Amino acid sequence: MISCAIMEPAVQVENLVKRFGTFTAVDGVTFAVERGEVFGILGPNGAGKTTTLEIIESLQKPTEGRVSVLGLDVQSKASEVKARIGVQLQASAYYDYLNLTEILALLGSFYPNKTAPAILLEQVGLSDKAVNRVAELSGGQKQRFAVAASLVNNPELVVLDEPTTGLDPQARRNLWGLIKEVNQRGVTVVLTTHSMDEAELLCSRLAIMDHGKLLAVDTPRNLVNKLEASYAVKLTMDQPMTMAQLEALNGRVEVLQSGEQDDPGAEDGESSSAENTYLLRLANSPSALKSMLDEIAKIGLGLENLQITPVTLEDVFLELTGTELRD
Repeated sequence: MISCAIMEPAVQVENLVKRFGTFTAVDGVTFAVERGEVFGILGPNGAGKTTTLEIIESLQKPTEGRVSVLGLDVQSKASEVKARIGVQLQASAYYDYLNLTEILALLGSFYPNKTAPAILLEQVGLSDKAVNRVAELSGGQKQRFAVAASLVNNPELVVLDEPTTGLDPQARRNLWGLIKEVNQRGVTVVLTTHSMDEAELLCSRLAIMDHGKLLAVDTPRNLVNKLEASYAVKLTMDQPMTMAQLEALNGRVEVLQSGEQDDPGAEDGESSSAENTYLLRLANSPSALKSMLDEIAKIGLGLENLQITPVTLEDVFLELTGTELRD
């Protein structure tokens, strides 16, 4: 008979609210992370991602609501929670005068259940750096070591806060492989990221947050499929389109952007391609493309170029959170 504890989610967040004075950083958030999955939290700067993670990690106390981790309440059982999870923060500081083996041994001494430093370094591909100090590592190596440090207590759940920020493509993909290996060993992973590629590749499910609120929770593919538009269409015409012509197109597509800059290399009286290029969002319908092309034929302008790209997770993210810059 399977016990109820085994069936409990790895993380259960219920009506979570966190206020700092009059500012509400997290506003009524509810979601669950199933055991064994990689769960991602996406959101612009200031969305409340890190605050939510800090409450899950028992580093912050919620103002309202309840959070349980591995069946334990994060407030009343904080010490037990910390003993069973691993955490990789956005920025980590280690003793400058200790080498990697010594740091991991020191961290492991704080836990009853620990993994030997040599095993951890082998798992993250840093065995040859065992006697080096953190300052002697590259950026990617430092991030891999931070993951090794988060695994020192053989955790059931690992929380990674923007683990690949600032890494070059090779180092980033190397770390993605490491995260997959950790998860394949049965460890539940919760991570925040700004990388859409990272979220799609690693996460079985995603939560999108903004202004402290939870906007959506689903698989990456389902999030994309729910978007009203299914394709982005880039048109280049032989002449600029008038407002009336654009409005005629807008009956079947949403006009997102039209080029308006002048081409300094164009001859007098010659239209630049930038002025004649339009980015459209095509409705989620099998006949939408044909309808759009029929409208263009009615307008009577020449179509010089047509590019169609499927909607991506980034489109979903921008649709939900907006396109304005955030500090």
